[in-house]
Amino acid sequence: MTNPPGAQGDPSSGPGEPKSARWTDLGRPPLNSASLRRGLVRDGGHGGLYRDVQVVQRTGSTNHDLVNLTVRGDAEEGAVLVAEEQTAGRGRLDRQWTAPPRSGLFFSVLLKPTEVPVHQWGWLPLLAGVAVATGLSRAAGVDTSLKWPNDVLVTVGGEERKAGGILAERAGDGGVVIGIGVNVSLREDELPVPTAGSLALAGAVTTDRDPLLRAVLRALEDWYGRWRRAGGDPAVSGLQETYAAGCATLGRKVRAELPGDRSIVGEAVAVDGDGRLVLATGEGVQEPVGAGDIVHLRAV
Repeated sequence: MTNPPGAQGDPSSGPGEPKSARWTDLGRPPLNSASLRRGLVRDGGHGGLYRDVQVVQRTGSTNHDLVNLTVRGDAEEGAVLVAEEQTAGRGRLDRQWTAPPRSGLFFSVLLKPTEVPVHQWGWLPLLAGVAVATGLSRAAGVDTSLKWPNDVLVTVGGEERKAGGILAERAGDGGVVIGIGVNVSLREDELPVPTAGSLALAGAVTTDRDPLLRAVLRALEDWYGRWRRAGGDPAVSGLQETYAAGCATLGRKVRAELPGDRSIVGEAVAVDGDGRLVLATGEGVQEPVGAGDIVHLRAV
C-alpha cells in the first residue's frame, strides 16, 4: 500500500516530519509502524488478515485515504492505515472527530467479505464495535460497553461517556473500509464535549497505544474470521449474542431520532438478525430501527 495523498511522513522512520516534533509530548510517544507490521502481518501477509500496516504523521481522514487507495486498486484486503493526527476525521452522521496528536487511536482497515451475502454486510460496523470493546477491555483493563450501533462507552466518575466510534464506508466493488477512533490519553480539559471520555479518564492500566492497537486489531481479525466462516450469519458466528451482551442500549428507554425529523420513544428490547435495534413503543408496537441517532433516556 502506497502512502495516501496528503499524508505526511511516518513517525517511525522520520521522513517528512521535523525532528523536534517527534517527542514534543513525552507522555504520548509515536507509534512504530515497523514494529506493528512485525506483530500483526504474519507469514509475509499470507497467514492472516493483515497485509500491511502504515502509520502516517498527519492526514485529513484515514477513511478517505484508504477508500481512495482501494478505488485506485492500490490497497489489498487487510490494509491498515493509522494516523497520529487527523484533521478532518468523521464519525457517524457526518460528525467531526478531533483530538490532539498522538492522544488516541485513529485508523482504518480495508475488508472485502466477497463470499458473504451483501445483505449481511450491515453487521460489519457492529462487529467492529465488538472487537474494539473486547480488545480495549483486555488490554486497557477498563469496562466497556456499546451504545447502538457502535459507540464505545466507558465509565468516568460514575457516568457513561463516549470514548470511541466507528464509521464504515463502501470502497468500490466488494470493499468496506472500517474507520475507528478511540480517545486514549485525553485529559478532561482536552475533551471536545463534556459527554466524551477517554481510557485514561476511565482508569486504564495503560495508555500505551501500541498494545492497545494490537489488541483491537487482533480482536477484529478474530471476529471477522468467525463471521466470514459462518457465511455472515450473526447467530451462527456468535456475533449477535455477544453484541447484545455488551450493548448498554438494551433494556433502556431511548429516543430514536430518525431521518426526516421523525423520532420514536420506546424501550430497546433486542437487536434483530439484521443488526437493527428493536424498540417496544407505548402503543405496544415493536419497531425496528436501522438508522438514526439513539439517545439514552433511562439507565438500566
